[in-house]
Amino acid sequence: MRRAAALGLLLAACATPQDDAAQGKDSGEAPRQCNGHAALCDRPFDQLTLPGTHNSMSAADEGWLGPNQQHGIERQLEDGVRGLMLDTYEEEGELLLCHSACSLGSRPLVEALLGVAAFLDAHPDDLIVIIFQDGIPPERTAWALEAAGLSDRALTTLPAAGAAWPTLGALTEEGVQLVFGMEFSGPPPAAQHHAWDLYQDTPYSFNSAEELSCEANRGGSDSPLLLVNHWLGPIPNEARAAEVNAAEVLRARAEACAAERGLAVHFLGVDHYAVGDLFAVVDALNGVSDEAR
Repeated sequence: MRRAAALGLLLAACATPQDDAAQGKDSGEAPRQCNGHAALCDRPFDQLTLPGTHNSMSAADEGWLGPNQQHGIERQLEDGVRGLMLDTYEEEGELLLCHSACSLGSRPLVEALLGVAAFLDAHPDDLIVIIFQDGIPPERTAWALEAAGLSDRALTTLPAAGAAWPTLGALTEEGVQLVFGMEFSGPPPAAQHHAWDLYQDTPYSFNSAEELSCEANRGGSDSPLLLVNHWLGPIPNEARAAEVNAAEVLRARAEACAAERGLAVHFLGVDHYAVGDLFAVVDALNGVSDEAR
């Protein structure tokens, strides 16, 4: 994103949102859809719930051992995932996505980011959040983002504390399609926000559905966005994921965490997203359950 556009984004957040659906109807064009729904174009970014995946790169159909997901990043995005958790490593000078040990599975970082770029090229009104468990220096991450053509699409300036966030439509109109959070580092570069300045989260080590809680974990109480980690461990298991991804479990926890923490759930992260009801629950939380995609 051009830095000069940052002020415009913040001003746009305070303006009366445009009725994109009505504009499309008046002009005879199809309504603009942001992250799959016309109604979300006018949604402030911090009031938006994103369907997310944990260890997004760890995919069964790409041969990873002990995978967290059935499908790879590109398929996840096509299916509707808009929040990715990626772990970066460097081995023998090569930047990789791995989890715990690259012998269990790996993918070149730039290759994966090029897949994200291709998706965003085809979906200019969509925005993705990527939370990196960054095992490489910030300058190496910056190099990979630049190589994939993603640097100019990232949000570089956050709203001041207590200020309104831009809408999803305002962001994407300015060419902002990515928000990055780094678990261990922070700006500079300007686009690499410290994840725990952006997010406060829940615990993530649960062995049964009965243990799931909304207790404070990482991030400060003033961090503006809520990340709900919703999976069972210690070893990913599709059958157990289906249990906790079921609508009655997933929605109840998301609503409980929103009430307990006083924030809308922004990033709802799961294992094995393709089983259960992640997308239906996110649509319900966003209030777009009855709107056709």
